[in-house]
Amino acid sequence: MTTEQEWAHARLRAKRVAILSGCGALMAAAVLGLPAVYLGSLTASGNARYPFTAGWLIVLMVPVVVAVLRLNIKQQSTTDAVVATLTRELTEAVQAADRDAVDRETQARGQRFERRLANALDMAEGEPEVIDVIERSFASIAPDAPVELLLADNSHAHLLRMARAVSATEASSGCGVDSPDHCPAARRAQVQRFTDSEELDACPKLRGRSGGAVSALCVPVSIMGRTVGVIHATSQQHTVFSHTTAQDVETLAKLAGARIGLLRVMAETAIQAATDSLTGLLNRRSFEQRFSLIRRQGNVVSVAMADLDHFKLLNDKYGHETGDRALLLFAQVITESVRAGDLVSRHGGEEFVVALPGCPTEAARGILDGLRERLDAAITVAGLPRFTVSFGLVEAAPEENLPMVLARADVALFQAKRDGRDRVVVQDTSGQTTPRPAVSPELQGLATIKALR
Repeated sequence: MTTEQEWAHARLRAKRVAILSGCGALMAAAVLGLPAVYLGSLTASGNARYPFTAGWLIVLMVPVVVAVLRLNIKQQSTTDAVVATLTRELTEAVQAADRDAVDRETQARGQRFERRLANALDMAEGEPEVIDVIERSFASIAPDAPVELLLADNSHAHLLRMARAVSATEASSGCGVDSPDHCPAARRAQVQRFTDSEELDACPKLRGRSGGAVSALCVPVSIMGRTVGVIHATSQQHTVFSHTTAQDVETLAKLAGARIGLLRVMAETAIQAATDSLTGLLNRRSFEQRFSLIRRQGNVVSVAMADLDHFKLLNDKYGHETGDRALLLFAQVITESVRAGDLVSRHGGEEFVVALPGCPTEAARGILDGLRERLDAAITVAGLPRFTVSFGLVEAAPEENLPMVLARADVALFQAKRDGRDRVVVQDTSGQTTPRPAVSPELQGLATIKALR
C-alpha cells in the first residue's frame, strides 16, 4: 500500500530530477561550447564558421539531451507507477467503503426487521395472533414468492399448514410433506436450499408440481430445542434466494418458534395450575374463582356435590389403578353430560362439585339423572367394576357464599347416601328435601327395573 510519505518522496524526486536535468543541460552546453568553436574553426573560416560551430554544438549536445530525456522518462515512469498504484488503492478503498456501507445498511435493515418482528410477536397473546404476525411478515420478506409455515400437531407425527402467503393461482403449489420426519430441513435441523427441483439431490417433495420445476428455501422452526416445523418458500427454477431473504426467514423462524414455545409453556402452566392433575377438571381454587364470576352476574345457580359410592371398597378390592380409571371415566361422563358453560371441579378424592348457572334445581336434577344413566352404560363399555354416584343438589341463595352453598349441598349428599345411594337429593334453603316430580307409570316402571338390577 502506497503511503503518503512515499507519494511526497516521489513528487520531490521528480521535481529534483527536472531541476538537475535543466542545470546539467546548461552546464553541458557551456562546457561543450569551446570544443564546438574549435571544431567549427577547423571546419570553416570567416563567417561560415558560426553555422558550423552551432552544428557541432548540436552534435555534441545530442548525447547529453538523450541522457537527460532518458532520466526524465525513467523518473516519469516511476511517478506514473506510484500514481497508478495510488489510484488503484484509492479505487479499492472506495469500493470497500461502498461494500461496507451496503453491509452496514443490510445489517441495520435486518436489525430493524428483527426488532419490529420481536415487538409484534411480544404483543401477540396467543398462537392465532402469532400466526397472523407470521403471515404479515411473509409479505415483507418475500412479496413475490409463495411462502408457508408448516407446524407439527400435538402428536408431532403430522405437519399442518398454519400460515401461507400465496396467490389464487399458486394455491396448489404448497409443500406436500406430511410429517417432520419426512422433511429434510426439519429432520436435519438445517436450512436447505434447492435451485432446481429436478436436480438429483433436490427434495423429492418439490418434484411433480403442476407449475413445473421450482427453486426452494426451507428453514426449520424449533420450539424448545425441538424441530417441529418448517417455513417453505418457492420461486422460479434456478432462482437463488438472496442472502437478505434467507436471513430474514431464519430470523422469523427463530423468533416465531421461541414465541410459540413460550406461549405453549405458559398455557400448559396455566392449565396445570387451574386443573386437577388426574382428571383434568378444575381444581378447588379455579372453581372458586370462576364461581365468583358467575355469582356476580346475578343468575340462578344450582350447585351439586357428587360422591362415588363405595369408592374406597373399589380401591381396596381392585387396586388404585382401577380406582384412577374409575375417576377418569366419571370425569369424562360428567363433562360430556353438563352444558358448555357449567363448571365441574374435583373437590378432593372421589368428591366432585358441579355448578350450573341459569339452571333451576329441577332442570339440574334431570341433567344429573341423565348423567347417572350414561355412567352406567360407560362403565359397561369400559369394562370397569360397577359403581354408582350420589348427588346432593341445592340452589344458591343470593346472600350465600360458596362455603355456605357447599355446606348445604354436602348435607343433601349425606341424605342421598342415607337414602340408599345412587340418587339425586334436592334440598331447599330451609334444609327440606324437595320431592321428585310425579312421573308416568311407564317411567316409574323403568326406574324400578333399573333399581332392581
